[in-house]
Amino acid sequence: MSSMKVRFAPSPTGPFHIGGARSALFNWLLARKEKGTFVLRIEDTDLARSTRESEENIKASLQWLGMNWDEGIDVGGDNGPYRQTERLDLYKEVTQRLLDEGKAYECYCTPEELDAVRQEQMDRGETPKYNGHCQHLDEETKAKYIAEGRKPTIRLRVPLNKTYAFDDMVRGHVSFESNGVGDFVIVKSDGIPVYNFAVVMDDHMMGITHVIRAEEHLSNTPRQMAIYEALGWEIPKFGHISLILGKDYKKMSKRHGATSVEQYKQLGYLPEALVNFLALLGWAPEGEEEFFTQDELIQAFSMDRVAKNPAVFDIDKLNHINFHYMKNLSDEELFHLCLPHLKEVGLAPDSLNQADFDRLTLFCTTFRDHISYGAQIKEYVDIFDYNKIRFDYNLLNSTLDYELDEILKMDSTSIVLDSFSDELYKLSTITPESVKGAIKSVVKSTGFKGKLVFMPIRIVLTGTMHGPDLNNIITLLGKEECLYRISCYKQWQESTQLSQNTKDVLYLSINKNN
Repeated sequence: MSSMKVRFAPSPTGPFHIGGARSALFNWLLARKEKGTFVLRIEDTDLARSTRESEENIKASLQWLGMNWDEGIDVGGDNGPYRQTERLDLYKEVTQRLLDEGKAYECYCTPEELDAVRQEQMDRGETPKYNGHCQHLDEETKAKYIAEGRKPTIRLRVPLNKTYAFDDMVRGHVSFESNGVGDFVIVKSDGIPVYNFAVVMDDHMMGITHVIRAEEHLSNTPRQMAIYEALGWEIPKFGHISLILGKDYKKMSKRHGATSVEQYKQLGYLPEALVNFLALLGWAPEGEEEFFTQDELIQAFSMDRVAKNPAVFDIDKLNHINFHYMKNLSDEELFHLCLPHLKEVGLAPDSLNQADFDRLTLFCTTFRDHISYGAQIKEYVDIFDYNKIRFDYNLLNSTLDYELDEILKMDSTSIVLDSFSDELYKLSTITPESVKGAIKSVVKSTGFKGKLVFMPIRIVLTGTMHGPDLNNIITLLGKEECLYRISCYKQWQESTQLSQNTKDVLYLSINKNN
């Protein structure tokens, strides 16, 4: 064979599935590794379901993932057109050749007749297959069928007692017996070739040398080999990669969460992280490394390390990988990744001024180490809603609540809060730096250090003992809001008697409008 040439040939019948992206990636990586050609063509002969919208989604998703193609749709090449519906004249020529050579024939059987034969075979415990009724029709019978208005399909004559065997790049030696295949339809009654016929013609005419596709296509291979042999064409090398399963070991579906590339893009995942993750779904590098640049993936990839067993889509693993890549984002890049989600919850206006940009960028960077993808930033916007702050005093069940209770009951807490309020009043502008200076002044004036200072302030302002940089949090809340929350806490404390024996969960929920 000539230099390697692979293809990705999706059907544009819906959003670009994550499984399709993994198949495309393996083809793309192999082509780049071997200095070969990567072809993108569109298999749109399913006229009822195929749409240009889905085609555009596929192309946009591949481009977002960084998988450019060398030949095919939009790019062009010497073997076009690259949509199957635009290649019908080419298919007709090949079909006529098979008819002329007696390797295919017209079948006038109706769906009802075929169903009846199928049911009879199943009742006898046989594997259903075509019974050859139309293999040798005479002209008189053909004329009768045509007069009845029957439109024929075209079937391939499949040799009996033949073994179709090949060495799969993933599964090793595989063989099928032709007697279990039967004469199958290659062209439907509307003149449109079926998948198995069209894909063979396309692969041959485009010079495809290696076909890497999902495991579900394995059963199609003997039919395609029969077509290749009937036409005297060279059979490409096949590789069937495993299915992608959810963590429950069932086929990936909507119940497992997002299933399309577009959904992961909208959720704020990074393309390089998704590519890294997809590469590890069914392929194992030689070492223990789990983070790869695009060039490193190309150099490390090989089909002999692709596993036969199904790959499990572990969202925690994807989040781990995406978090790794997010650490390399600049503050501005992180902001733009999170911006659509900030707008979604109403935290970011449609038109941003510099103050909005600075404040929201600080918000994103403050929670950088707490989010694994862009949409997770929404989980932290409650910091701005004082009515959602909660203090838990379930002392019998929670060590954390016990610690929180102990800190709030310390004599030093009121002193620290009073001192901090005084320092905030003095600030003309509030920034992480000015807040840091204010807290230093509290330490100096009160003589308290460490958690005796930081914990009371954090608990009263956020309702929790732990969280990101306190200086940033205070800056984000602003001077007036911080003073308001401290004032509310004092009012609540004065009206509430805390007891270490209480089993209730008390909530601080003071409405600003009261």
